[in-house]
Amino acid sequence: MNRPRRFDAVISEVGGTVGDIESLPFLETIRQIRLEKGRENVFIAHVTLLPFVEASEELKTKPTQHSVMKLREIGLEPDLILCRSSFPLPKSVKEKISLFCSVPTSHVVEARDVKSIYEIPLVFHEQKVGQLVAQQLGLDGANPNITKLEAFVDRFKNPGHEVIIALCGKYTELPDAYKSVLEAFIHAGVENNARVSIKWINSEELVSDEKCEKQLGDVDGILVLPGFGDRGTEGKILAGKYAREKKVPYLGICLGLQTAVIEFARHVCGLKKATSTEFKKRTSEPVIDLMDGQKKVKRKGATMRLGAYACEVKSGTKTYKAYRKKMVSERHRHRYEVNNKFRKVLEKHGMILSGINPDLNLVEIIELPDHPWFVASQFHPELKSRVNRAHPLFRDFVKAAVTHSNSQ
Repeated sequence: MNRPRRFDAVISEVGGTVGDIESLPFLETIRQIRLEKGRENVFIAHVTLLPFVEASEELKTKPTQHSVMKLREIGLEPDLILCRSSFPLPKSVKEKISLFCSVPTSHVVEARDVKSIYEIPLVFHEQKVGQLVAQQLGLDGANPNITKLEAFVDRFKNPGHEVIIALCGKYTELPDAYKSVLEAFIHAGVENNARVSIKWINSEELVSDEKCEKQLGDVDGILVLPGFGDRGTEGKILAGKYAREKKVPYLGICLGLQTAVIEFARHVCGLKKATSTEFKKRTSEPVIDLMDGQKKVKRKGATMRLGAYACEVKSGTKTYKAYRKKMVSERHRHRYEVNNKFRKVLEKHGMILSGINPDLNLVEIIELPDHPWFVASQFHPELKSRVNRAHPLFRDFVKAAVTHSNSQ
């Protein structure tokens, strides 16, 4: 009896349209790999669009036939055709594509439009796509357990709560710039049985306490987004002040931590000139600054702290309650740090430095003890959030937002 094989897999996506000059080298690479590794070890899925012509009320298969024809000219034949469409595929359409594209009817798969990207695996599972791939490649997992994904989609579509989270940044006209943050909110929302509605706030427009009250008065949580440069930073500082004083749940990411520290230093510690040397090169109170070892590095990019770094979490904090462990590892992308020279004054006035990098002795997480939930991280927690495991900081932030919403 042949036993299913286990081996490492490489998944490659080639975007664009078949025949584009940009994609030809990649398609040629796939052709050679298929030849070297054997057809039984390579599976090619071709995504194609089936336009619907309203005048004749029919799905047209010609574009699919021509794209497959072009693929054959390059030396590739699809094993599976995923048909993008807003309408269900009649049996006759599947049979026509099967006939003219030389794939079994069972390998012509409906990839109809759905409301959420998380429903797509369920649509494919209904049509046994996983089984088709597993059988051809001789893999285990032909019959996956998708009950957790089904439960996720059900909670996503039918939440018990709804919260409004303000995202304060300076690229709010380009929401895709924060795609990973938006996805992290979906994961965290599902774990809290809540729908997270986003309210985009251009931090450049937060020029006064009155503006903050007008724009943030109806939200259940405030997230100050990452970014570079000084544009819009005073608005981010005011957003942190509003969250701190009004007891609105707050999460700061990267620059969102730095502006929270500046705000606290100015209005709680009495350091009126507190700022970052990123915003003002010469200042008497640089609570945010480059590390000493970075200051003489001139080459662009060299001053950045990139990739995964360890973080030791302080026991008894909101951060520890979220992570439930002492040591964590998180991904970074920044230059400026909390200046260690000001750590004592920050702690003296009540700020908790709840996460410290043990190797570099740098502040990774701060929080406020007399607040429902005010936490900020130097790293990017959104990058480690997953469908089956929301990031702990996002999860508990949304949980606090739900509590805030229910208390109003």
